Amino acid sequence: MSNHHRVPFVVILLASLSLSGCGYSLAGRGSFLPDYIRTIGVPLFVNNTAVFDVEQVLTERVRSELIGRGRYTVQPDRTGVDAVLLGEIQSVTLNVAAFDQQQQATRYALTVSVKVEFRDVKTDKILWSNPAWQFTEQFDVTTATTGLDASAFLGQDQNALQRLSAEFARALVSAILEAF
Repeated sequence: MSNHHRVPFVVILLASLSLSGCGYSLAGRGSFLPDYIRTIGVPLFVNNTAVFDVEQVLTERVRSELIGRGRYTVQPDRTGVDAVLLGEIQSVTLNVAAFDQQQQATRYALTVSVKVEFRDVKTDKILWSNPAWQFTEQFDVTTATTGLDASAFLGQDQNALQRLSAEFARALVSAILEAF
């Protein structure tokens, strides 16, 4: 290759490398929301499951995640806000994800299914929604768990719900703000 042909090749290579990095640097920071949305209401999620306190933990984590983005004021109600995020927990299920050689469960998958709606209050338009948004987190078995009862599992492993809710909130807020 002559020097004459190398210069355009190098320029194209550098340009493509710089463009490929742009998307990664913006991940988690973008927002498609209208500029006038500054205050977001996040009322307590509705809990349609038998899992005690799951709505409290998930709602608080979602509020904290929104606040952590630094651009929004978050309130616990739906009045006096620019947008509102409503959540309805449909199910919390526990399934075995891995077994050992003796066919004993070694890992569980905890799945939360939530109906979510994010609405622009000013225009009364839904900006993002999902009627059955699911989030799954896997956990290693730490205690003897009997059966596949999500309530019993969360009662035995107090940190499981905290870990699940942190990842759930991060994924949900990213999905809403980045419109993916």
